[in-house]
Amino acid sequence: MISTWESVIVVLLALVNGARNEGGIQPCAKIQMSSSVVPLGSPVTATCIIREDCRLATGQAVHIEWQLADRFIPSSPGANESSRVSQVVIPSFNHTRAFLTCCVQGSPSQVVGGVEIRAGYPPEAPQNLRCQTNLTTPNTLTCSWDPGQKETHLLTKYTLHTEIWDSNVHNIYELPVGVHQHIIPRTGFVLFSDMTVYVKAVNELGEATSAPLILEPVSSAKFDTPMIQFIQTAPQRFGCLKLSWSLSPHQTWMSDYRLSVEVRIKTADSSQWREEPVPKAKMTRPVDLCRLLHGTRYVAQIRIRYKQSPWSEWSSSESGVTLESAPTGLLDSWTKVSRDDRHESLNIQLFWKPSKQFHANSQNVSYSVSVSKLPSEKGKVCSTTGNYCSFQISRKERKVYLSAVNAAGRSPPTEVRIYSPKDVSVISDVLVDPQDDRSFLVQWKSPLSAGLTGFVVELRPLLKPELSFTQFEIADRNHTSLVITGSFEPYKPYGISVYPRFKDGIGLPRTVNAYSRQKAPSIVPKITIKNKWQSQIELSWDEIPLFQRNGIIKDYKVIYWKEKGSINVATADPKERRVVLTDLDSLSLYQAFMRVSTSGGTLNGSIITFEMEPFDTVLIIVLASGVGLLCFIFFIVMTCFSNHKRLKGRFWPVVPDPANSSIKRWTSESTQDSYLSSDEEPNPVYLSHLSFLDLPAKLSKEDHDDLWLNSSEDTSDLGESICGSPFIPGYSGSNSDSVPYATVVFSGPCSSPTPTGPPVYLRSESTQPLLESEESFSPKCYQNMATDQRPTEQCFFGPDHDCITKERKDLETLWDDFPFLRALAMNDAEND
Repeated sequence: MISTWESVIVVLLALVNGARNEGGIQPCAKIQMSSSVVPLGSPVTATCIIREDCRLATGQAVHIEWQLADRFIPSSPGANESSRVSQVVIPSFNHTRAFLTCCVQGSPSQVVGGVEIRAGYPPEAPQNLRCQTNLTTPNTLTCSWDPGQKETHLLTKYTLHTEIWDSNVHNIYELPVGVHQHIIPRTGFVLFSDMTVYVKAVNELGEATSAPLILEPVSSAKFDTPMIQFIQTAPQRFGCLKLSWSLSPHQTWMSDYRLSVEVRIKTADSSQWREEPVPKAKMTRPVDLCRLLHGTRYVAQIRIRYKQSPWSEWSSSESGVTLESAPTGLLDSWTKVSRDDRHESLNIQLFWKPSKQFHANSQNVSYSVSVSKLPSEKGKVCSTTGNYCSFQISRKERKVYLSAVNAAGRSPPTEVRIYSPKDVSVISDVLVDPQDDRSFLVQWKSPLSAGLTGFVVELRPLLKPELSFTQFEIADRNHTSLVITGSFEPYKPYGISVYPRFKDGIGLPRTVNAYSRQKAPSIVPKITIKNKWQSQIELSWDEIPLFQRNGIIKDYKVIYWKEKGSINVATADPKERRVVLTDLDSLSLYQAFMRVSTSGGTLNGSIITFEMEPFDTVLIIVLASGVGLLCFIFFIVMTCFSNHKRLKGRFWPVVPDPANSSIKRWTSESTQDSYLSSDEEPNPVYLSHLSFLDLPAKLSKEDHDDLWLNSSEDTSDLGESICGSPFIPGYSGSNSDSVPYATVVFSGPCSSPTPTGPPVYLRSESTQPLLESEESFSPKCYQNMATDQRPTEQCFFGPDHDCITKERKDLETLWDDFPFLRALAMNDAEND
């Protein structure tokens, strides 16, 4: 459109500046050149001739200028501009379309003539000519071609030429610009007659013709998709199927011609097709498909063509089952054994899969495990239709037998040896490299140890605990890598274990987790503050659930910063899930968030805020508690092991028990022991609960009572004696560990003569209760339990209403019965 307007403007300017004559207004100048259409990049020569009657060149010298598009170009040397003729040479015309104008120099310059120059390339010969017949109603022949890769930049016309050999008819079909195919009607061809077809391309720079195509229209026909009528089992023929097919209804007239038929077939659980040509096929005769597996369901498709015509599309799938026969071949197995000590048996997990030589030969196959090689219900331990079995057997069993069973029979038994697990680990550096969504490359390292026979590589989906999803592969002892194939879900974890196999058992495995593809985790765990110190803080978090990891966690990063401070990063070990941030400023507000990364991506968590305290109150509380506890323990230890009697008595006072006192236990033996010879020291145990006091000779009742109230001695310490003990040198009551419950009071001082009356016993004022109930101030009568005398009651602790003496012994007999009182008498004698 722009070039058209430019052409109009140039013509108008030339006419406005032109000369008027008898024929009307003529341009002032005329441009002469060999052709206005030139090859792109070729040189161009043009001459401008100004008319004599041009008003712009009257009465003055003429100076001519050239302009190509919007650029001025110099005229060629040697041109005689004074004679109103100018010539220009363009060495290389690189425009596909441009205007060349001739101008008279002035103010401004005036256009006196112009011409449009177009450039391009001659057409290429059309390529890839092809024709296809449509056998539907109406029949047509469609031919198409490629114009060539090189753009001509010029208008190119295509014509389709057909020549029928039998009738010598030559048809030419002209095509619209830019169209590169044509549909020939049924009148323009004969189905079973050869014809020649070619295409011619023409533009202003030349023409080109395609290579001729010789064809029989019916041989170029693409048939409609055929139909499979049925697939059935060939009777009495193992491994064979019969397939019956037909053409589409409006192409059945071709059924009498010999067509090429091709069948592709596969097992129902496979994705790989196997194509087989069918020679001499006719629609009226079924196709035999043989050399197939027994008792197996197959899926088949069919396509057809005539001679060298294109193949039809594949038909829809139909299936059939071959005749059953007993399973053949052995099974590959993998056994995991553990001990059951409670029942003295072995727990067995047995997995199996078809080997390369195994054929089930049936659609319904079950598997039987027995401890007996011969088929018997007695030794059977397991029967299932799956790919694994769990059972218990006696520790004495060394092998079991695995068989496949169908309606036609059973396979030869596969012998599976039972080995106890070995506590041996020889596998190291297990690496798993996902190849794609259908395979893992597993590599490991292992020394060639004695007895090593091979390896077992086990794969199981960690999110599917069912044993039926377990896969395994067996490798030789010389192999250190293996490819496991299957359909693996992306972003789901798989556990891959490598077990060493020995002659006498299975060693310990090495296990790693793997993903076929990884991406960023679905969640980021929440950060919690575990501990806080003055300049440090410990952060922890929970483990990401397995189904939300989407890959193997590489690391946890905690990014933290304070207001107007630099950003810091702390990296945590994925196994520990904790990190300690150090060198933090007290009384500062910090923000932090976590970043979790896998090999497939990274995810950031939410921001938390925490503030550092000026001092660590928790630590102070812990230290104070520790110091207090240590002081308490020290106090308890010092109290328990202290030798200070007053301190010890304050916390653990000795409460005397009169029922268990030495006076209570005056048996005949103790009485005999109490008789001392003149050179024999008395036993101090009898005096351990007595203290001695000396009083004035005459005491009134009031003085007697005031003695305990006004005494300068602390009467609560009843073990302290005024006069001391005559038996133990330096003895005093305060050195005793026991608290006495009675004090013997003498009627005179220690140096006074022996009193004529009996000693007086006073009750101690100890705060500890002696008995549960006390009725009288003075002790009651006690009974002498000596076995060599009859029990007699005598009162030695003062008068009492309940104790009336019937007979009075002399004083010597009295001391013999009571050795303690005898000791008192001896004390009086020494004082005298």
